[in-house]
Amino acid sequence: MDILSKLFGSAGRIKIMRLFLFNPDIVFENKDIHARSKVSPEQVRREVALLRSIGFIKKKAFVKLRPATSGKKALKKHISGWVLNESFRLLIPLQNLLIHVDPLKKEEITHRFAHCGRLKLVVLSGVFIQEMDSRVDMLIVGDSLRKRVIEHVMRIIEAEIGKELSYAILDTKEFLYRFGIYDKFVRDIFDYPHEKIVDKLGVF
Repeated sequence: MDILSKLFGSAGRIKIMRLFLFNPDIVFENKDIHARSKVSPEQVRREVALLRSIGFIKKKAFVKLRPATSGKKALKKHISGWVLNESFRLLIPLQNLLIHVDPLKKEEITHRFAHCGRLKLVVLSGVFIQEMDSRVDMLIVGDSLRKRVIEHVMRIIEAEIGKELSYAILDTKEFLYRFGIYDKFVRDIFDYPHEKIVDKLGVF
């Protein structure tokens, strides 16, 4: 993301722009942007003001429903947030740049999972190789995998990419069994475009 940071001024701005580009129909409040992008509330306010000033996003009112709880009825609240301005004149070039440029280097992804257990196989698909119809974005196979640590790493990567990721975690024994019986889920990953960044199993 270093090159993009130099082009656009800050990594936080890129995260926020990706968030809107990957979720063009969703209306975000500032607190939602902060939660999803992991950018500080102060920077969110600055970046939102800047992106609105250039027409990248626009204000939109929507209804938020507070679920019913014991003793309280469901409550509808009319609030306003921000949504991608699909009439923005540079939208297509920005989509091509921010969505189709790899957000993370492959070796950086591998490094982030270094303390998550004994990795045997890591396969990238989906958003990582611009194949949006893939079953998953990432498959992680290994032994003694620390799932909570993996989930934490995935949340960080999601913030940087701007999109919720679909991923699967399998221990080596289960993966080899499912691979051996031509399990549809596993085969769908390997029968379509993918990239292996860790492969200690030599499955192909």
